[in-house]
Amino acid sequence: MRLFIFGLGYSARHFVGRFGGAFSHIAATVRDPAKQNNLAGVELHRFPGNDHDLVARFRDADVLLLSIPPDRTGDPVLAAFTDALAAERGRKAIYLSTVGVYGDHGGAWVDESTPARAGLDRTRMRLAAEQAWVGATRGEAAILRLAGIYGPGRNALATLRAGSARRIVKPGQIFNRIHVDDIASAVMAAVRHQGGGTWNVCDDEPAPPQDVIAYAAKLMGVPPPAAEAFETAEMSAMARSFYAGNARVSNARLKRELGVTLAFPTYRQGLVALWDAGEGR
Repeated sequence: MRLFIFGLGYSARHFVGRFGGAFSHIAATVRDPAKQNNLAGVELHRFPGNDHDLVARFRDADVLLLSIPPDRTGDPVLAAFTDALAAERGRKAIYLSTVGVYGDHGGAWVDESTPARAGLDRTRMRLAAEQAWVGATRGEAAILRLAGIYGPGRNALATLRAGSARRIVKPGQIFNRIHVDDIASAVMAAVRHQGGGTWNVCDDEPAPPQDVIAYAAKLMGVPPPAAEAFETAEMSAMARSFYAGNARVSNARLKRELGVTLAFPTYRQGLVALWDAGEGR
C-alpha cells in the first residue's frame, strides 16, 4: 500500500511512527519542508502548492489520510484537487474530524446517529468538510471524529510542569479525550475496513477537565492549581469556545465495527503511562 498524508501534524506523525511499516511508500504535505524534522522514509511536499510531484504522488496513493482543517472557503484539499481526485480510481480516504461537530447536548450521551449541533464556525466548517469528502468519495470516506487529543509532549503532566495548567471549573461540563496511540490504532483499523462510515474516536470515560489536572498533579506529587470559575476566568475567545460543546461521546461503534481495543480507555491509564515514560519529570 502507498500512503499520502495531507497535513503531517501531531496525530499523522504518530500514525507513521507506529504503522509506517505497513506501507511501501509514504508521502505527506507540510507548510515548509525545509523547517520539518523529517520522519525517516517520508517524502515531503509543500502545501498549499500544486507541484507536479505532489499531484503524482497522491494520485498514485492507495490511502489518503486527511488532517488539514477547513477554512471559510471549504476543505483546502478538495478546493485544490477536486478534478484530480474525481478523475482517479477509488482509494481509501480517511478524514480526521472532531467530536465538536455534535455541539451542546447538555452532557447527554451522543453517538454517530445523533444529529450534529455544530454551533461554532469552526465546527460547522468541519461538518461541511465531512460531508464534502463523503460526497467526493461517493460515500466511501472514513470519517474519524476525534476527541481531545493528548499524548507524548501534549498532556496535563507537561502543562503542570511548565506552569501553564489551569483548573477551569464549569459545573456540569464534560469532555472526552483520546490518546494519540489510540488514534493511530483507529486510523489503521479504518485503512483495513471495507467501505466508508463515521466513527467516534474517544475514550470510555468523559470527565470534567479539572479532574484530569487534579489526577496529573497527584501523580506528580504536587498541589493542583487553584480552581477558577469559568464565568470569571480570564481566557482567550478560542479557549472559552471549547466549553460551548458539552456531551458524553460513545465509542461503541468504533469497537464494534472497526474492532478497536483502546490501549488507554480512560485518562487515568493514559496519564500513568505517560508519567512512567518520563513525562512531566
